[in-house]
Amino acid sequence: MQKNIRLWVLFIWAYATSAVAMSLEQVLSHLKLPDGFKISLFAQNVPNARTLALGDDGVVFVGTRQQGSVYALQDSNGDGVADKRFVIAKGLYMPNGVAYRNGDLFVAETHRIIRYRNIQQHLGQRLNPEVVYNKLPSDRHHGWKYLRFGPDGKLYTAVGAPCNICLPGKPIYTALVRLKPDGSEFEILARGIRNSVGFDWQPGTEVMFFTDNGRDYLGDDQPADELNRWRKKGEHFGYPFCHGGDVLDPEFGKGKSCQDYVPPVWQFKAHMAPLGLRFYTGQQFPVRYKNQLFVAQHGSWNRSKPHGYRVVVIKFKGDKAISEQVFIEGWLTSDGQVLGRPTDILQMPDGSLLIADDTLGVVYRVSYQK
Repeated sequence: MQKNIRLWVLFIWAYATSAVAMSLEQVLSHLKLPDGFKISLFAQNVPNARTLALGDDGVVFVGTRQQGSVYALQDSNGDGVADKRFVIAKGLYMPNGVAYRNGDLFVAETHRIIRYRNIQQHLGQRLNPEVVYNKLPSDRHHGWKYLRFGPDGKLYTAVGAPCNICLPGKPIYTALVRLKPDGSEFEILARGIRNSVGFDWQPGTEVMFFTDNGRDYLGDDQPADELNRWRKKGEHFGYPFCHGGDVLDPEFGKGKSCQDYVPPVWQFKAHMAPLGLRFYTGQQFPVRYKNQLFVAQHGSWNRSKPHGYRVVVIKFKGDKAISEQVFIEGWLTSDGQVLGRPTDILQMPDGSLLIADDTLGVVYRVSYQK
């Protein structure tokens, strides 16, 4: 465990210093998008920007993992650049997940979910939150959480495995869970999910799709990272017995069969680290992107030759994922230098997309002009 932590610290330091060596303008010039698309800076100075949630009047809330803060960004004049930045909270325990509903901001820390009431009336003030639910595990390893409201009006999050590979002793680990906004009716929906920090519901079907990061140290090219589809309560997605739908774990997979678990609907290459995702429902982008799934691939940290560090589109035909296409690349240079790491995606009211980058501490804006 200590060796893994030291490797992770060295990784963060090396990649952060490589990114800082280049100006933000230079980073933007390296990024490649399809014809007609433009990427610009929506906000700077948002350290460790991880996940995004949309409030009223275009206010964007930003959760962080290592930094412990929650931010609010506002583009008050509508020019595509945030001109106001507020610090909502400091010193929280990995407040990765943020969700907004009916004037209130919900934040998922590692061990609990909290709420800031009427947040947009108090953006310039430091508020004391109320605790919605405080019975989540406090393990730091895969403890950071994604948070979204589902079509049913309930809060959804996931509790990761407290390890790279293990069989946790409590049912709450490796689980997809949901609860009412008041903290009641907490329930476990699915198991066997190692580390999911991104999910969304498909337009028209209201079926949930979520990413899951596969285990480490089985080599450069296995197991696959996953895009999964959750349909009903009680499903099991394999971890720690089966990975990627087709790789039995060398320790925990003995006597098991991958056919006994729900397979992914799409396999990403190993160690791509898919995080936030969003089905596009806006009107600004060309029609070929309508109802297609944008996924932020954070990038590998333990692969001999790095890959990922990009945004892709998973093309759907009906409810079936049929292809993966690169949408934005360039955060990983040809010589292996990492310029940034995308973490989450948010659709804005005008149909543009925001993309958080936790390495540079910025939020990008992607727009299209015919």
